[in-house]
Amino acid sequence: MIDERRLRRLLQRIADDLAWLAGRRAGDRASLRADPDRLAALKYRFVTAIEGCINVAQHLCASEGWGPPASNADAMHVLARQGVITAELAEVLARTVGFRNVLVHGYAEVDDDLVVAQLDRVDRLEGFVAAVARWITG
Repeated sequence: MIDERRLRRLLQRIADDLAWLAGRRAGDRASLRADPDRLAALKYRFVTAIEGCINVAQHLCASEGWGPPASNADAMHVLARQGVITAELAEVLARTVGFRNVLVHGYAEVDDDLVVAQLDRVDRLEGFVAAVARWITG
């Protein structure tokens, strides 16, 4: 059984991170890339927003008995198979989980231009929040 209160709290935290990120979309991106502190804050907000989506997905998979996903990216595909999100959004989110992995684990040199460009894709995470909120309310 899902813990609706916990899920709503997680969704609100994600929404707060996304609002912060969205507030940086229209700003001067060159100065953002040139400021190591602002860039670090941007990366952190992406990590926490994406991690929140992972936590929501994993909670739904576990509490609904949909079986353990093979990975955090696969958790998004499980949600799509269960009708929580679309298959298209699941694919986008699976790649977004990969972006989070690069930021957190440093699998590759992080391209700061790519990080800043992700500001144009915040709506995908907003779509996740909206879809899960709709699913919870049935």
